[in-house]
Amino acid sequence: MSEGFTSESLGAKVPLVKGEHERLRQGVLGLLDIATATMANIGPAMSFYFGFGYLAYTAGLASPLTIIAAGIAILFLGNTLSEFTKVMPSTGGFITFIGKTFGARTGVTTALLTGAGYIAAMASVIAIVGGFFQMILQNYHVAGLQSVPWIIWVLVFLAFASFMMVRGISISTRLAGFFFAFEMTIMIIISLVSLIKFHSHINFTPFEPKNIKGGFSGLAAGFPLAVYLFIGWENSAALAEETTDPRKNVPKAVFTSILIMIVAYTFFAFSTVVGFSDNVNKLSNPAIIPFLTVAREVAVVALFFAFLAGMTSTLGALIAGTNSQARLIFNAGREGLLPSFIGQVHDKRRTPVNALFVFLGLGLLIIGVWGLGHILGGHSTSGSMSALTMFVESSTFGTILVLLVYGLSNLALPFYYKKHHPDLFNAFRHVVLPFLGLVVILIPLYYLAKPGQTAPFSWYPYIALGVVALAVVYAFVLVARDPAIGDRVGSIVADE
Repeated sequence: MSEGFTSESLGAKVPLVKGEHERLRQGVLGLLDIATATMANIGPAMSFYFGFGYLAYTAGLASPLTIIAAGIAILFLGNTLSEFTKVMPSTGGFITFIGKTFGARTGVTTALLTGAGYIAAMASVIAIVGGFFQMILQNYHVAGLQSVPWIIWVLVFLAFASFMMVRGISISTRLAGFFFAFEMTIMIIISLVSLIKFHSHINFTPFEPKNIKGGFSGLAAGFPLAVYLFIGWENSAALAEETTDPRKNVPKAVFTSILIMIVAYTFFAFSTVVGFSDNVNKLSNPAIIPFLTVAREVAVVALFFAFLAGMTSTLGALIAGTNSQARLIFNAGREGLLPSFIGQVHDKRRTPVNALFVFLGLGLLIIGVWGLGHILGGHSTSGSMSALTMFVESSTFGTILVLLVYGLSNLALPFYYKKHHPDLFNAFRHVVLPFLGLVVILIPLYYLAKPGQTAPFSWYPYIALGVVALAVVYAFVLVARDPAIGDRVGSIVADE
């Protein structure tokens, strides 16, 4: 992308930062917009429906405590993101923060790791959008539609989501926020009714540490799943350029979203345990989705609305997540860390159309390769080819790469402040808290990468190492060809 020029009031022409003319529409989102978009990205219904049963199997009756522990860990990460955003709000998020701290090669490497991790994670959401709709059709025996393959529904809903995202950040963000409000309302109502109906089983055993299965080892084993419930908490950072006063609103959105999700997940977990009469064996049955089972026990109509909440949750997560995560690779493209065509915006709508289509296209490609792998491997049965299987497998791999980026960001924070803002340096906020954030990230990383897991999970650590190696090689080659990349990392500040 060539250098541009801009005229100032005296008529002089000064060089424009590379990519500067590819600006998003600034200041069109408020605090409420980015906070609800962040929580829509988290997708509480989607995440809780498919995650809590296994979390209960791993951590036992006191699985709500695991959720609280994971939420506290995410707050440490929220501090890191907020401290960076206060002084350098950027659509590039972690890519910009890490690259600005450790240099061009690390920035390029982070751009590739971030893109690969989020695309793999979003591939799981793309799949479950179609898979969950197929589940609804099959549950209600909709004639002529229940046998339609879930990939067809994926394409239908993906076309709808893409259209909304291309139209503009305001309309798509508010749609995702509406979906989030609907799912939360339904889940809160069902949880309250469940507590009323099964009030005789209400007690504090789910909050007693002694009821964590296997003690600390059970807590640690369930920790990666509990952390995954919160993935998406960083959504608002990538919307900084389109947000009013991002230095204040992004940190507010980060902490507000995390705190609301901690309370909500804990409440949903408690009401679900009560709905199962504290029977952890039934709760962790892999053949059921616990919250939907409780909804069915509450009332037939409650189950119907719970299904709708799950559907809006998957759609909201698809829209909000893609909006945010595609902007990360968009910013990397306009700053030259990734191919420049990714960093172009629509002339009229100021949306990063190329980044959106690349992001979603690669997500679909992952689903295609996954499906082909199952067929060639002789595992083409409906069970192994289910959208839920894809959801679990792809999200697990994506989470490994995303956690690596989280870890790098915590490592970068004290060095960044010491180097660029020594006058603002605070030992507690910029050393102690990010160090704790780094430590807690190592726990889920260990359990996701530890030896002895079944395939394909046993392959993921080696694939992740391969992605890291390729990213490093690409970074060295690119920086050797274009040494000025280091000056462009973080050159486009969101509110300037």
